[in-house]
Amino acid sequence: MKNRLFSVLLLISTILLSVTVMAESESEQDSVKRGEYIFALGGCASCHTNTEGDGKPLAGGLKMETPFGVFYTPNISSDSKLGIGSWSEQDFIKAMRKGISPEGDHYYPAFPYTSYAKMTDQDLLDLKAFLDVQPAVSELSKEHELSFPFNQRSLMAIWKWLNFDNSEFKSNPKKSTSWNRGAYIVNGPSHCVECHTPRNLMGGLDTDEGLAGNEDGPDGEAVPALIASNNKEFGDWDVSDIIFSLEVGMKPDGDFLGGSMGHVIENTTSRLSEEDLKAIAEYLKSPEG
Repeated sequence: MKNRLFSVLLLISTILLSVTVMAESESEQDSVKRGEYIFALGGCASCHTNTEGDGKPLAGGLKMETPFGVFYTPNISSDSKLGIGSWSEQDFIKAMRKGISPEGDHYYPAFPYTSYAKMTDQDLLDLKAFLDVQPAVSELSKEHELSFPFNQRSLMAIWKWLNFDNSEFKSNPKKSTSWNRGAYIVNGPSHCVECHTPRNLMGGLDTDEGLAGNEDGPDGEAVPALIASNNKEFGDWDVSDIIFSLEVGMKPDGDFLGGSMGHVIENTTSRLSEEDLKAIAEYLKSPEG
């Protein structure tokens, strides 16, 4: 009798353990799937894969010329030594939210943690789950080419104190769910504000002029405003025009969006859901709040 009872209990325990393992596995798969979408939402491939130099996915090496010097994007593959494969979840969140490496060093804001700080914990954890299952690339990240004093990372503590608002994204209760979703995407993971907002002399975002355009954008490229008062052409677009342009990269007049926006279309906006594109468009039509 005791042996039979023990066998029954053992069988029940085995079944419960199997169910738990299956549930955890499905949960991990769901996280990776969500992370794949966040990866597209953040345009990670655009910066961390040097396609023009035939670089391997996520190995970094993309050259970014700025008034402060030349930055090279780092290896964010799952390689445990030269990538971010050894990072814990807290390491990842600290880097994305605070711009601080696992070793405690400050990151330069060429890495747009100033926007990623707005992301939710769940989105960040899902993104890490996706990155963790990508192929490891054993390739050393290139050193930035910066002159004094910009090569002094310790000075970034002062820069952050003057230019970095790491507060979490807060919904506007007076606006719709769709508008708030668009605000989250534009100001958070998709970091549209990083290119479309002018910067001050220290390279910080001029938050009083959000989305007002930037005459000195990536690689010296002029980036247009996304508010009607600064860009009449864009102000004349309706929601469907914005959605169409983000999907295929074509303006309402038949001209194509060029420059670095081509990479944004290819790696980000063309991969987003219709619902998110509509949310972005709704927000851009009235970003004032």
